[in-house]
Amino acid sequence: MKVGIIGAGITGLTLSRHLRARGVAHACLEAGAEPGGVIRSCEVEGRVLELGPQRLRIGPELAPLLEELGLQGEVLRSRGKLPLYVYFDGHLHQVPFSVTAFLATDLLSLRGKLRLLAEPLVRSRGNGQETVAEFFSRKFGREAYENFLGPLFGGIYGSDPRKMYAKYALARLLALEERAGSLVGSALRAARRGGFSAAITFRRGMQALPEALYERNHENVHLNTPVHGLCARERGYTLITSAGELDVDHVVITARADQAAPLLAQIAPEAPNRLARLAYNPLAVVHLHSAARHRGLGYQIRGDQDFHTLGVTWNSGTFERDGVFTCFLGGWKRADLLSRSDAELGQIARTEFEVIMDAPARVLHVHRWPRAIPAYDLSWQALDGLRLPPGIHLATNYTGGVGVSARMGEARALAGRFAGDSRPSRVSGTE
Repeated sequence: MKVGIIGAGITGLTLSRHLRARGVAHACLEAGAEPGGVIRSCEVEGRVLELGPQRLRIGPELAPLLEELGLQGEVLRSRGKLPLYVYFDGHLHQVPFSVTAFLATDLLSLRGKLRLLAEPLVRSRGNGQETVAEFFSRKFGREAYENFLGPLFGGIYGSDPRKMYAKYALARLLALEERAGSLVGSALRAARRGGFSAAITFRRGMQALPEALYERNHENVHLNTPVHGLCARERGYTLITSAGELDVDHVVITARADQAAPLLAQIAPEAPNRLARLAYNPLAVVHLHSAARHRGLGYQIRGDQDFHTLGVTWNSGTFERDGVFTCFLGGWKRADLLSRSDAELGQIARTEFEVIMDAPARVLHVHRWPRAIPAYDLSWQALDGLRLPPGIHLATNYTGGVGVSARMGEARALAGRFAGDSRPSRVSGTE
């Protein structure tokens, strides 16, 4: 069996690593000149800036990998359990991640706290037809949704939770609700086990991780090798690439929906139209330098506030990145922002940051992601009923989780299925 992987982002690289360890023949093909996909770092004025994901958390998938790749000495860990904030009504409000913090928080009124504590009494609906906003409001109360659950969750995707279906965006939470009943109870049990692990990054930036994965397995990862077409043969498929044709038994597509769509035109005629309908949210990433002194992960801005900024990551307060703050603009609130000049985007980010943080700032760098994050909105109905031919697999952030850990976990699971069972399988949201 041979596997062809399209895309050398974190999913493709992790899958390649696991297939190599299991002795499964494969090739990972990347159109670009660098591995890593949206995990990109750069340096400005001697300061490391993250253009994509800002941090990771040490988990079962990541800890042994860092040792294997020799990256332990490159790791920067956050300084303890850092607070996260939501901004509204002129103030930063700390999100409660413990019982003590919950009792003290000003994010919720007494009535809002009592409503949230009543969550164990709320029965599951079990149909997944709610929006994310309806799900959170039903489970935890309207106040909890509006003041922190909505801003935090919507900030992950840059999407409006009122337009996101829970069955697509909250599949794991829905399953946990069915299994355990109370999500608050599950959260308390997790907190007793230690809660979230420390956030980490790398001295040279997040891009150090995909670069190390590539260096460890470069013989199986082919950069500057775009795939132009995909044809079925009697057994398996032929990948038509800039370097020639490659026959494989299985194809794993990790590319964006709009990039995957034309590849499937010949072998799954209805798939391109469905994938083309999936909405992505644009983001402008503006890096600022400021002497503001705040210890924490950063803040999200409640959706009803009159700001263009979605949220700000405090790289300085998390990893002591020498006064670096990363602002995210656009998303569902202002998709038109990317038509503005870099100077305008920088001015907007700087002005709004100074209002909230009460400290002067200057612009270091502006980066644009026209198709940054899968919206997981109602356009995901296009995936309902999608069927792919045997041996074709989607392992992507629009069929699974968007986080780096989620992508790595899906890649590991798919590699295990290839190594243990050569029959057709599918790891995607289309099953």
